[in-house]
Amino acid sequence: MKILIVLTSHDQLGSTGKKTGFWLEELAAPYYVLKDAGATVTLASPKGGQPPLDPKSDLPENQTQLTQRFRMDPTAKAELAGTGKLDEVSADSFDAVFYPGGHGPMWDMPDNETSIALIEAFVKAGKPIAAVCHAPAALINARGEDGEYLVKGKRVTGFTNTEEEEVGLTAVVPFLLEDRLKERGGIYSKTTNWIPYVQVDGKLVTGQNPASSGLGAAELLKLLRS
Repeated sequence: MKILIVLTSHDQLGSTGKKTGFWLEELAAPYYVLKDAGATVTLASPKGGQPPLDPKSDLPENQTQLTQRFRMDPTAKAELAGTGKLDEVSADSFDAVFYPGGHGPMWDMPDNETSIALIEAFVKAGKPIAAVCHAPAALINARGEDGEYLVKGKRVTGFTNTEEEEVGLTAVVPFLLEDRLKERGGIYSKTTNWIPYVQVDGKLVTGQNPASSGLGAAELLKLLRS
């Protein structure tokens, strides 16, 4: 199993002057769920090199066993520091793709033509796609083989309006992900804030929040093994 993980390259939290990026747990959990299952994992980002880490995800209260494992893993840290450029990877080389969240993807993924083309190539090849938390933002402008929005008519989830409100960024993000997924025709559902929740519809896996990232990767593995 060869799996591509696509991280954000965006580090500015709107016009707040604060930093954002990818959420550490949302990389570390799928990274080890997939690697421990024997998968080969490749990291990429729009700009390549070291993707920006959301500093809040590195705070003590947001650490898990897997984030701590990642922090102590020289191989993982080297792979993160040297992500490939997104325009230099091909869906042909991988069996599935996983998009971790953090607020960064809300800015550099929705209209990213390279990312959209990559997602659509995975769709055309019948290969699984997973995105968790804010990363379903990468799906909102991608199209299925029928020409309709990829999420239209599909059971999906993603970071909720109430979770965005709880972190105080409702007026900062460029759009509310829950609303946009619904606008695109997605059959959106959610659970209580911060509780793991994943939806699987065909070859599409989406997760609601950081706690859903490991579960999302496990569901991706099920699709690969089926």
